[in-house]
Amino acid sequence: MKPTMEILSNLSKNSLNNKDEIFTRLYRYLLRSDIYFAAYKNLYANSGAGTKGVTEDTADGFGGEKIRKIIKSLADESYQPMPVRRTYIQKKNSNKQRPLGIPTFSDKLVQEALRMILEAVYEPIFLNMSHGFRPKRSCHTALKFIKMEFNGARWFVEGDIKGCFDNIDHKLLVELIRKKIKDARIIKLIYKFLKAGYMENWKYHKTYSGTPQGGIISPLLANIYLHELDKFVMKLKEDFDKPSKETITPEYREAHNEIKRISYRLKKLSGEEREQLLEEYRVKRRRLMSIPCTAQTDKKIKYVRYADDFLIAVKGSKEDCLEIKMKLAEFISNRLRMELSEEKTLVTHSSQCARFLGYDIRVRRSGTIKRGGNGHVKMRTMNGGIELLVPFNDKIHNFVFSKGIAIQADGGKMFPVHRKYLISSTDLEIVMIYNSELRGICNYYSLASNFNKLDYFAYLMEYSCLKTLASRHKSSISKIKSKYRVGKDWGVPYETKKGREICLFAKYEDCKRSFNYSDVISNAAIAYGYAVNTLENRLKAHTCELCGTTDSKFYEVHHVNKLKNLKGKERWELAMIAKKRKTLIVCRNCHRSVIHKN
Repeated sequence: MKPTMEILSNLSKNSLNNKDEIFTRLYRYLLRSDIYFAAYKNLYANSGAGTKGVTEDTADGFGGEKIRKIIKSLADESYQPMPVRRTYIQKKNSNKQRPLGIPTFSDKLVQEALRMILEAVYEPIFLNMSHGFRPKRSCHTALKFIKMEFNGARWFVEGDIKGCFDNIDHKLLVELIRKKIKDARIIKLIYKFLKAGYMENWKYHKTYSGTPQGGIISPLLANIYLHELDKFVMKLKEDFDKPSKETITPEYREAHNEIKRISYRLKKLSGEEREQLLEEYRVKRRRLMSIPCTAQTDKKIKYVRYADDFLIAVKGSKEDCLEIKMKLAEFISNRLRMELSEEKTLVTHSSQCARFLGYDIRVRRSGTIKRGGNGHVKMRTMNGGIELLVPFNDKIHNFVFSKGIAIQADGGKMFPVHRKYLISSTDLEIVMIYNSELRGICNYYSLASNFNKLDYFAYLMEYSCLKTLASRHKSSISKIKSKYRVGKDWGVPYETKKGREICLFAKYEDCKRSFNYSDVISNAAIAYGYAVNTLENRLKAHTCELCGTTDSKFYEVHHVNKLKNLKGKERWELAMIAKKRKTLIVCRNCHRSVIHKN
């Protein structure tokens, strides 16, 4: 029997080669045990694997017996997802909170298995313009797509769907899935997850619409839903795009032909006469570089989407943009049964900055002449190109002030300060926290053309860190730097099994990445590994990795969220530390009486 992962790979290839193919009998793949080993492998390393839902069920205790119970309940269709436990997380740079649903781990396993099946079917048919929650795609691939495709845009339409994830219509979503998947049991299972409800303060609430954030399949279901928007914009593009009647302006063509005639004459002349003609050539060449080359008569739409945020670049008039915005609002209202956010859906001239995925985006209008192409021809290489910028006044300043890293004086200048709530941490922990924050922001904004301006942000971070360390030791910055100096840099030493290591303070410029456009656009099928994963092999070996017994009926996975939290006092902790694994395969007796003896 073929491994399920190999079958899913073949499904994905079929979906890629035949976009209109209808898939049937997919439910049977949920009744195979190997898909749950693959699902567990994808889930157990996540930080939320040990987080409890409405029951005590977590990644700990996974094994063959749990898989058999899940498959049995799915086979007789008695499987019923538990309500998710609702909690709230703080939105970035906002006082608002976002609801988050935490399913039980068994429900996570089934959702992950279902996600793999749905992804094999849908991933190959999603359009290249969609970048949110997809394999090998991210905010950076969306931004690189803009960098490549949006050159020469005259207007931007910034799009945002109001409460998108909360307002997905369940009935319409199921209708859309039925067009591609003719399997009643798969549809019924998806509907069960949509209608599972949630528990808040131990009170049950029904769900009438939306896909809960935190659900494993929620992002994929949202992409299936918003795929209709992608197709609609592509239809708009098809009707809107019109090639230019004349690619070169008559004025530029006439000036260019004049220069060519002078160049031809220069070859036949010499001496003073040639020098005079050469001066005339230089004057006309300078004039040519100031004349618009492209006849701006073409009309074009470019589009990119990340989750419910999208950006449309328009070569056309502002009236064209307003009409596009109106058509989008009608489609989203009538077809998707949602609402386009009026206050966030803006029409912006491309000389001004549009905001997308935390970047400011605009089109350069620069007459700067550089050698381009083969390095010999002078060109206006920067004119019309897309510029990605770090929004310092919003994102960076808000981060610095919200974290208590700096204060602002009356003149507007910022001064680094110590962070009181970090003083109780160790020196190593303080440096690691600052490094993590600095690298996180600098890595994210590594595509920005004004990236080098982050050096001031790096300065604020470094001296806030030094002031925090100095405050902790009741010392001065100079003494801290002297104590931890390593050549021209500084860092905190710490001990490991291999000996003494040093955690250097991070350098922002190390986060700068070079552009790599080769992997931005790819519509390849999902690549699945066919090999049996090591966790499956370990469970099927029927050997307890703690006591060595081979005659137990049940073997289970003992799981911990972080190895560094283990104290190394118990035998099982020493075993996990020695193996450098967050999982330990144990017999049920060891799991219950030795590990969970309390």
